[in-house]
Amino acid sequence: MKTLTKFTITLALSFLAVTGVRAQDLIANVYGREMQSLNGKWDAVVDLYDQGRKNRIYLNRKPEGKTDFYEYAFENGLRLDVPSDWNSQTPELKYYEGTVWYARRFDAPRRDGRRLFLHFGAVSYRCRVYLNGEEIGSHEGGFTPFQIEVTGKLKPADNFLAVEVNNTRTPDAIPAMAFDWWNYGGITRDVSLVSVPEVFVEDYFIRLDKDSADRISADIRLSGAPAGTSVQVEIPELKVRETASADERGAAALSFRVKNLKRWSPGDPKLYRVIVTAGRDRVEEMIGFRNVRVEGEEIYLNGEPVFLKSVSFHEEIPQRMGRAFSESDAVMLLSEARALGCNMIRLAHYPQNEYIVRLAEKMGFMLWEEIPIWQGIDFANDATRQKAGRMIREMVGRDRNRCALTFWGVANETQPSEPRNEFLRYLISCCRELDDTRLIVAAFDLVRFDRDRQLFVMDDPFIEALDVVAVNKYMGWYHPWPVTPDKAVWDVARGKPLIISEFGGEALYGQHGAADVASSWSEEYQEALYRDNLRMFENIPNLRGVSPWILFDFRSPFRFHPTNQEGWNRKGLVSDRGYRKKAWYLMKAYYDKR
Repeated sequence: MKTLTKFTITLALSFLAVTGVRAQDLIANVYGREMQSLNGKWDAVVDLYDQGRKNRIYLNRKPEGKTDFYEYAFENGLRLDVPSDWNSQTPELKYYEGTVWYARRFDAPRRDGRRLFLHFGAVSYRCRVYLNGEEIGSHEGGFTPFQIEVTGKLKPADNFLAVEVNNTRTPDAIPAMAFDWWNYGGITRDVSLVSVPEVFVEDYFIRLDKDSADRISADIRLSGAPAGTSVQVEIPELKVRETASADERGAAALSFRVKNLKRWSPGDPKLYRVIVTAGRDRVEEMIGFRNVRVEGEEIYLNGEPVFLKSVSFHEEIPQRMGRAFSESDAVMLLSEARALGCNMIRLAHYPQNEYIVRLAEKMGFMLWEEIPIWQGIDFANDATRQKAGRMIREMVGRDRNRCALTFWGVANETQPSEPRNEFLRYLISCCRELDDTRLIVAAFDLVRFDRDRQLFVMDDPFIEALDVVAVNKYMGWYHPWPVTPDKAVWDVARGKPLIISEFGGEALYGQHGAADVASSWSEEYQEALYRDNLRMFENIPNLRGVSPWILFDFRSPFRFHPTNQEGWNRKGLVSDRGYRKKAWYLMKAYYDKR
C-alpha cells in the first residue's frame, strides 16, 4: 500500500510538472462572447500505463515509410462525448481511474485583430492540453474553468487538439483519497474557442453595495488596453450610462446611485440587462442586485430576515448514472428542488456547472457554493493550500456576478487543528479579496451531546471566523438519540445564525418495513427519522435554515450493501429513478409552512 501511495503521488507530480504553460486568468462571462463550440464526439485512447506522453501521441503521427508504425492511434477507435464523463459512456470505464487521451480536429479561419482562447468549463481532475503537437497549458481541479490563449498558434484549417486527462486520486488532491461521491473522469463541461478583440473586457464585478439599496459599484479590468481607455457601463432599464478611464493596469472603477431599483429575491428574481463596453469590445449579460448581511443570529436579505429552505444535490443525473452538464440537466435538478418548496440550493460539495448556477438565479434560488475541502485534506501541505486558494479564486471569479450566490463555503466536515485553521483562514482571505459582499460559511460535524448539561454543544473556536455556522448531524442514523427529540435542546454557535446543512438517513424506494428499525432501509424509517429531526429543530433557538441530505440518491463507491445500496447512497428524498419517497412529502409540508 505504501508503494502504491508513493506511486500515485509521483504520478500526479509528474503529470503537472512545471512547464511554464499554465492556464491564464479567466475571461468573465464566456457565454456572452463570440464562441465556437468544440463539443461533440472526440476520439479517445485509454492509457492505462501512462505511456502516451512518452510516445508523444499528441503529435498524431502517421506512417510515412514502409518500416514506420505507431502503436497509438486516435482514428477508428474509441469515441467519447464531450462534455460528459467517461465512466457512464462505456461499461469498461465505469470504475476507471487513470489517464484517457481526448483528441479532435477543428478549423479556425484567420481573422485579423482578434485574440483567441481555448476555454474549458471543467476537466476532471487534472489535464495537459496540446495544440498542433505543442503543449500549451495544464490545469488541476475538476470543477472550475480554465482557459489558454492560442492567438497565433492556430491554422486556418485542420488544427489538432489533444487533451491528456487523469482522475487518479492522490493525497494532495482536492478532494483527496476518499470522498462519498463518484470519481467521474473526463472533459465534463463545455469546450469552446472564444474570440475577442485585441483590447477587450477581461473581467468585471458589478454589484449592489453590501449596505446600500441604491448604490451600484463596478470594478472592470481590460486586457491589452493603454492607460486612459474609456470604459462604459449601461443598464438601460435603470437609465444608467456611466463611464470611467482605465489606469495603466487596465483597471477601472465606477460607483453610482440608481433610482427605482427592484432587488432580486426568491419571490421576485429580477435581473437587469447590463452592457460593458471598451473600444471595440461589448459584453452583455443579465445581472441582479440584492443585499445580504448577518446581524446577531439573523440572516437578512434586502433588509428582511430570511429562513433558508434548502436542499443539496450532486452534479449528477441519477437516471443515466453520469455527470450533469447541460441546460436540460439543470432544468431537471432544479425543477425538483422547486417542487419541494426550496428557496436555496447548497451546491454540494463543489462548484457546479454554469447552466445550474445561472438557471438557479433565474428561478429564484439562493446558492451556497464551495470547493471540495471535504475531510482527508492535507492541511499541513503548503502546496495543497495554494492549490485550494487557486480553486476558490476560480470559483469566485466565475460566479461573483451571480446575485443568487449568497454563501461561499470554505470547508465541510473538517477536524480542528492549527494547520486546519490557518488553511481555512487563507481560503476566507482568498474569497474576500475578490468579493466582500457574500457571507462565509463552513459545515461542521462536531456537535455532541453533553450529558451533564443535557444539551447539544460544539467546541470549535474557528466558528468565530465565519459569518454563518452550519452543522451536519445525522440524528437517528449515524447517531442514536440520547434523549427524545422534543428534549433535544441545542446550545451551538449562539450569537450567530445556524444552518443544519445535512441531516437524514437512507431508504430504498419502494421498500417498506418497521419505522423504528434502521436496518429495514425502509421509507417508513426514513420518514420517521425526518419527523424526529424536524421536531428537534424547534429546540434550536438560532436556527435560520435547514438543508436535508440529499435531493436524489447518488452514486458512491463508499456504499457497499449488496441489496439496499449497490453503489448508491440512498439518502435521497427522490430515488435514482426519479420517484419521491415518503420523507419528501414530509419535507414539502414543512417548507410550505415556513
